Amino acid sequence: MELKIRKNGEVYIIDVNGEMDLYNSYKLKELVMKMLEKNVKSFVINLEQVDYIDSSGIGALIYICSTIKKMNLKLYISNVHGSVKKVIELTKLMGYFPIANSVEEALLMINE
Repeated sequence: MELKIRKNGEVYIIDVNGEMDLYNSYKLKELVMKMLEKNVKSFVINLEQVDYIDSSGIGALIYICSTIKKMNLKLYISNVHGSVKKVIELTKLMGYFPIANSVEEALLMINE
């Protein structure tokens, strides 16, 4: 799994590329925690290049989501598709995660 950070105004977009599984999902969690320490307030996690997620990946997203919600900051997860979407639907978390269809849509919703 590869993580790339880009910025749009005050919003940090994390592009995730590869599989989010037991072996690497902690990297995303660590990255977000480091960004929170630097007072980043708005995030978009872009899953466009993620074709596989397991329970560890879901766990990492839940942890990130709950931490950001507790801090009253903003987060959207964008481009959820294919088997990743199926796993999130099966775990009944579609309503829990703030999901946007695209990075552009997520940016619009954050900036409202």
